[in-house]
Amino acid sequence: MSDASHRPPAAEREELVELLHGHEVADPYRWLEAPAHDDRVAAFIDAQDAVARAALATLPLRDTFVDQLQQLWNHPRRSNPWRRGRWWFQLRNDGLQDQDVLWAAPGDRPTDHGAAWPAPAEDRWRVLVDPNAWSRDGTASLSGLAVCDDGSRVAIGRADAGSDWTTWRAIEVADATLHADEVPWSKFANATWLPDASGFVYTAYDPPAPGDEHAATNRDQRLQLHRLGTPTTQDEVVLARPDRPEWGFHPEVSHDGRWLVVVVTRGTDPETGVLVAPITADGAIGEPRTLLPEGQAQHHPIGVLGEELLVVTDLDAPLGRIIAVPLAGGAAREVVAEADERLLDARLVGAADPGTPGWLVCHRLHHATSRLDVVAPRDGTPLGSVPLPWPVTVNATAGGRHDTTLHLAIGSFTAPDRLMVCHLEDLRLEEVWHAAGGPAGDGGDIEVVVEQVAVQHDGVAVPLFVLHRADVTPDGRRPTVLWGYGGFDIPVTPMHRPGWRAWVAAGGVLAVACLRGGGEYGAAWRDDGRRERKEHVFDDALACAAWLTGRRRDQVHATPLGPVGDPGAVWTRPEQLGIEGRSNGGLLVGACLTREPEAFGTAVPEVGVLDLVRFHRFTIGWAWTSDYGSPDDPDDLAVLLRYSPYHRLEVGRSYPPTLITTGDTDDRVVPAHSFKFAAALQHAQGGDAPVLLRIDRAAGHGAGKPVTKLLEERADVLAFHAAHLGLTGEDAAATGPG
Repeated sequence: MSDASHRPPAAEREELVELLHGHEVADPYRWLEAPAHDDRVAAFIDAQDAVARAALATLPLRDTFVDQLQQLWNHPRRSNPWRRGRWWFQLRNDGLQDQDVLWAAPGDRPTDHGAAWPAPAEDRWRVLVDPNAWSRDGTASLSGLAVCDDGSRVAIGRADAGSDWTTWRAIEVADATLHADEVPWSKFANATWLPDASGFVYTAYDPPAPGDEHAATNRDQRLQLHRLGTPTTQDEVVLARPDRPEWGFHPEVSHDGRWLVVVVTRGTDPETGVLVAPITADGAIGEPRTLLPEGQAQHHPIGVLGEELLVVTDLDAPLGRIIAVPLAGGAAREVVAEADERLLDARLVGAADPGTPGWLVCHRLHHATSRLDVVAPRDGTPLGSVPLPWPVTVNATAGGRHDTTLHLAIGSFTAPDRLMVCHLEDLRLEEVWHAAGGPAGDGGDIEVVVEQVAVQHDGVAVPLFVLHRADVTPDGRRPTVLWGYGGFDIPVTPMHRPGWRAWVAAGGVLAVACLRGGGEYGAAWRDDGRRERKEHVFDDALACAAWLTGRRRDQVHATPLGPVGDPGAVWTRPEQLGIEGRSNGGLLVGACLTREPEAFGTAVPEVGVLDLVRFHRFTIGWAWTSDYGSPDDPDDLAVLLRYSPYHRLEVGRSYPPTLITTGDTDDRVVPAHSFKFAAALQHAQGGDAPVLLRIDRAAGHGAGKPVTKLLEERADVLAFHAAHLGLTGEDAAATGPG
């Protein structure tokens, strides 16, 4: 990959330097912020992507990974089934369908009072919505889904080309009749139906100017009510706060149909509020009023129980607790006290009225793996725990207010989601579905070992999962990829990804880090990795890199966390260690790459936030000031300039082989981040290693990306790592270059 044909042409540089709060800030590639259809930008995209694709196509293992990923993806997948009224719903994929398909089936009421609803027989299920028929290239996706209380109607959201913009339609479940109503320009929240299913509440923005759809700044969100059969121009504004243009709204109608419960967010700030509005018998929604004020703590409503709203909160409890807040106003009472593990969320099952029993299922994280504890919903009396294996993630739960069972989707590093049902009366766990035979194409007999250690540095213990084949041992020369995220209170927990499976099956090692800024250990862990402490996230990742390569053992060591883990292992060396991450994880890669390029043999920042001076000027970027701070604030800007990847590059310094990926219609993290960083890194590169920019067309940030595009992208990324880290795929004894 070192020949001239695989080096993109140098991008034009402009002499642009601004004085910002006393700092001279150069921005020579600002012209790349123009829309993708701009002539100069379009030419840049065409030239960069052509070179990248040509270079990637020549990599030795690229075709091998394509074949393997096709097999790994080609197995049936199903979401948790859920029930509304007599109707059951489930998302399914036969293996290589670009988009998941919504299925529905009528169920039979149990004959015994209080018995569990039996799932419908397989022959009763039928396709309700197939997004694969919406576009020829598979880029139209089902971006939202809301089922009314009796299951008779579904609101479906459609997004195109990976955009966050959603258009809502309504469909009758019994005969799949699609209503003529189209409700466009919605974003960032689901819809919720009125109790009589005559209409639904949704989020709305003013339409962007033509041509500005993927760059318009998203502020002044409203909640609106659309009644079926009426023009959208007549939709009633339920809630708007022009005095708080950065507020976002997340609506849900309570199970009894009496209340509209609205979570209020300010961008991605962890502190949220809760508003409630009464719903009258004729479907009128009253004036919303504050139940829990925004800006004090994080609040996640669970459901209405009698005259109280149950809420997961970190108010006066950094690891989380559950409180009951009177809907009429007044002091909250504690139902479940704070424990020594992060309370991630909870689900209320049963307890449809004060005279019936119920269960409150509390989802906790124990060193980034799931635990489910069950308590009585009215007073928090412990009722036991759901027996889960280690290490897994509970990816989804389903169970309603008239149910006695909890449906679970259980994820792990080693297999696709398994669907389980827990009979809450005796906490019996039963598997109800899994992909027959699991994913194919990895030899079938490959045993994957999952280890977990805590990497200790500077008084902090960072959980790190290490995945490898059973016959792969830490000999200090193993091609290894470090993956991380570290932000926005999002926990990194065990998950199955075909690309990861393919890498490990080929003899590579995968290290998945749980970094500060994430959601593994509650508010204190989250806050220690954001704003003025954001660089702690990069410290954690670089410490994990040092432990994997045996560097700085006088400063970095490890202790076992799970039942398997070798704290003394040395897996690889810097030239055989790659780093990879998406979105905020792309920032992680860019920051580590520019701080310690000698620590890595490859770097792959995907759809990354890479310009920390201007991120807040595009689409929803302003919302991320909760994690990054504001470039308009002098103190915040000084911090941002210390790690902003675009601004930290040094001309003439040697950087490792780097593959930058983005989508040309990404309206979450606009592609200008990747365009500008790629141009700047290509200009700065003082060594011989390639710097490639791969651009997916008609693709956004990742949600709704068709399987065909996902497969091709993963094959390119894996082959890039393999070529430069020395993974041959032939056996477990791969050694590195040189």
